Amino acid sequence: MTREWVLVSPGRADRPWQGQTEAGEAAPPPPRYDPDCYLCPGNARAGGARNPAYTGSFAFDNDYPALRPDVADASVDIGQAGLIRAEAERGRCRVICFSPRHDLSLGAMSQPEIRAVLDLWCEETLALTASGQLRAVQIFENRGAAMGASNPHPHCQIWATAHMPNEMAKERVAFAGPACPLCTYLALEHAQGERIVFESPGFAVIVPFWAIWPFETLLIPKAHARSLPELGAAERDELARTLRRLARIYDRVFSAPFPYSMGFHQAPASDDAGWHLHAHYYPPLLRSLRVRKFMVGFELLGQPQRDFTPEQAAARLRALADEE
Repeated sequence: MTREWVLVSPGRADRPWQGQTEAGEAAPPPPRYDPDCYLCPGNARAGGARNPAYTGSFAFDNDYPALRPDVADASVDIGQAGLIRAEAERGRCRVICFSPRHDLSLGAMSQPEIRAVLDLWCEETLALTASGQLRAVQIFENRGAAMGASNPHPHCQIWATAHMPNEMAKERVAFAGPACPLCTYLALEHAQGERIVFESPGFAVIVPFWAIWPFETLLIPKAHARSLPELGAAERDELARTLRRLARIYDRVFSAPFPYSMGFHQAPASDDAGWHLHAHYYPPLLRSLRVRKFMVGFELLGQPQRDFTPEQAAARLRALADEE
């Protein structure tokens, strides 16, 4: 998909570890409502705005956005060498609280509740691209302190940009070819069957052959949809069930809430490449709640490296999927 290699080193996870460890203990269950939480209904946020007494999912503009819509066009290329180059970037940053309840992750929510979140993702995608000024809409969730979540209330973010972000730009090269790479890849995975975690009539969850993170997964619609708003009612219901099931599987790996970063890659507005909607899940834990995967050294200076095969990871996740 990105024309990059991954070094796979089976057995490396058995090496002695005397490095940094995480807390390693599951925290006590959070309360249904936290009076000190910036995202709970009715509470004041850090920027001074007060949340309404919302009863479902709730979206608002990020109080501390990385992107702003009122940026003037500007560019610079010092020496015309393409080495010291900058361009102005406009955009918008949105926050979506999944639920008014402080204690509900996606895996603990009901399928109808997740479907409501999914519908809101679709509405936001269409609204953010309606003017034609913003093209790429990135929906992502950072779950858990290990992934840099600044607030424990279950929520995600949506960043919309005028230009295509780097990771999407890499994938676009593959999607611009004569055949859809994800349609081809799904057929190859079905022929082998080793890396499929679970599937339904419309969706498949796979540990991709090129996975970098220990329990990385790829969620792919079987039908060739370009973006979330293209999904029909039945497909959205099925996707909501898939999101819930995958979140619950992750929490079974170490019998505790599993941190991850996840996000959807969907077609940028007015892009003619043959995009195939998909979601990436990047969870960092390696051996236990206490030992995570670090991307350092050779990974930063050479290429990514993983400590056990994607087939081993898929087998472990698949066994936990059977508990549904």
